[in-house]
Amino acid sequence: MSITSSSICAAADALSGFVGFNHKSGQHIVRFSEDSFGLDVDEASITPCSEFVWRRLAGDLMTLDRARLGLLLQQNIDERLNISEPLRVYQRRQDLPEIQAERRLLPS
Repeated sequence: MSITSSSICAAADALSGFVGFNHKSGQHIVRFSEDSFGLDVDEASITPCSEFVWRRLAGDLMTLDRARLGLLLQQNIDERLNISEPLRVYQRRQDLPEIQAERRLLPS
């Protein structure tokens, strides 16, 4: 199976869990429920992992941020986060530029 930018973006959209920033420790924390963060994490900072890895550039243009993906990989809970091989390949291929994509919310 060849890994394409489309498969990498699909893998990023399939990430599970939530990321929140703990101001007390100065670290991002990964949990699997929004309710499990407690008082040390501001509710406005809680983001689904699938959105956390995307960084806004301008308008609807976003980049799949390797630094943010790296924070998730450092957790060593790839299976629970649903980190798949396309994302691991993307992280290893530092010789290629970060993926940029136009992203919009789909109507429900």
